[in-house]
This record gives sequence, structure tokens and C-alpha cells, in this order.
Amino acid sequence: MGSLVLIKVLGHLKFTAAGLKLGTSKAPSGATGWSEKYHRDRLSSSDGSPVMPALPPPLAFFQPQKAGYSLHQKAVNEIGGKYKDFHDTMLDAVKFSHDMWKLQAKFKDLKINAVVALGTPGCLDGPELESNITNSPQAASMTGNAAKHRDAIAKGVSKCFKQWQDKVMVPGLPWYPAFAAFPGPQAPPMPNVPTPLIACPSAMSSQIFSPSSMTKEMDDALDQGLKDKDPEKQYHALHDAIATVLSLGFLIWCASQMVSLVLGKGPIPTFAPPFVPVGPVLMGDNLAIPGHLMA
Repeated sequence: MGSLVLIKVLGHLKFTAAGLKLGTSKAPSGATGWSEKYHRDRLSSSDGSPVMPALPPPLAFFQPQKAGYSLHQKAVNEIGGKYKDFHDTMLDAVKFSHDMWKLQAKFKDLKINAVVALGTPGCLDGPELESNITNSPQAASMTGNAAKHRDAIAKGVSKCFKQWQDKVMVPGLPWYPAFAAFPGPQAPPMPNVPTPLIACPSAMSSQIFSPSSMTKEMDDALDQGLKDKDPEKQYHALHDAIATVLSLGFLIWCASQMVSLVLGKGPIPTFAPPFVPVGPVLMGDNLAIPGHLMA
């Protein structure tokens, strides 16, 4: 409850659905397409041993450009395996960063009147995900092109999550039933009624619930030099796979995450014993301390 549930195999299938092949559609060395002569010449220089797929076809990230051609199958096994490992590692890094965010996230500047709590867009405060993704135990050691891909994914995911966070509001939820008639001049800090986070809507929910938004942000953040060297857009398939898993994970998380321990307080201006021994809290607020999304 309350943690990201990431179905990695869904990303594997999404990447496979892109139908990418290795070698790429254009043959190297100035050859005009993947001709039979091209394959015969290269097979004669190898031992001709067949190469088994490392993963069954439904889960393999790539398919060989020519079925049964051992050199292509080796490339599929090696490069496809690296893509799969990177895909899974980045999902783990995002989950780590999200767990760190939860420890620091808090609701602030709520307005409490009687039982009702109202929070305007921006009332949910927390750090950006990017630095904790790039510095996570899973991804911090990446170098070279892997680091560039890591940074693009971190920036894209963080930007979309921040856009969602900045528009989260508390739409007049009945969080404080005891504040309807409190017997005292000042209501002490009291926790809210635990509520699913999805009850606190955001005008930018599509940024984390729709994979297309995250995919676009990751694509835009990637180093242009890497994109120029990848005419078949393998990077886009990778980003789309990661975004698909994350979007479903964020949706499940919002439905299961409980908002709790939001300590509300406030004055009771109508309290005037013995004639008016109880009264509602008016113009109350809350203690903006981390822990509201820890459960």
C-alpha cells in the first residue's frame, strides 16, 4: 500500500511491440540492403553455429533482421539484454526517488472551516525527483551514453511529476469531524480522516497518468547527438516502454496511497462558556510537516 507498483514485463512487451530489428534496416559497409550474398559472405567467416534467442520472441526487445542469421541473433541477445537491464534499472531508480519524495512530501497552507479542509493548487509540497533518480544506488554509477539516457529519463519523469504535484488541490474534504463543535477556545492539532490521494485531484493528472506526456518529455530531454545517431528511434521505444509502466504505476499509487496525519488546528471564535460551550473551528490551518504520504 502506498508504494509504486511497477509491472516491468508490461514495458518489455511495449518495447517489443515497436517491432525493432537488429541489424538496422540499412546494411553497413555501403551494401545495398541485406542481400543473400551479404549474409553468405559473413557466415563463411564464422563457424556457422546456430545462436539461440536469449529471450522468447514475445519478450525479446529486438528481432533479428534476418531470422536464423547467427550474427544478427547475437546482436539481439547482447544489445537487447542491455536495453532490458537498463529499462528495469531505470524503473527501480524512479521507484527509489519516489520513495524518497514520499518521506518529504507534505500538505501546506490548508484552510480549515468546521469539518472541511480546502487546499488550493500548490498545497502539496515536495522535492523534485530528478536528483534522486540520477543519484540513486541503481543509476549513479552509469557513464557515457547510458548516463545521457539516464539523465533524459530523470528529467522527463521529474518534469511531469512536478507538473502534477503543483496542481494538486484539496477540494473541501471532510477531514476534521471533531472541529464541527469543539469544546474550547482553540482546537489543538488533530489528524485528518485518512483519505485516498486520488480524492485530491490535479488539473495536470494526465502528465503522469498518460504515457505519451512522459515519453515526449524524455525524448525532448535526450542529447541531440544521440538522437541523430539513432534514425530508427530506438530511444523512443525505450522511453515509451518506461513511460507506460510508470503511468500505470502512478495511477495505482494514487488510488492506494492514503493521505493521513495532516494535523489541523484553529480557533473557535464563537466559544463563550457557559452560554456557548462549543463551536466550529473557523479560519484554521495545518502543520506543514513531512509525513502526510508515508503510510
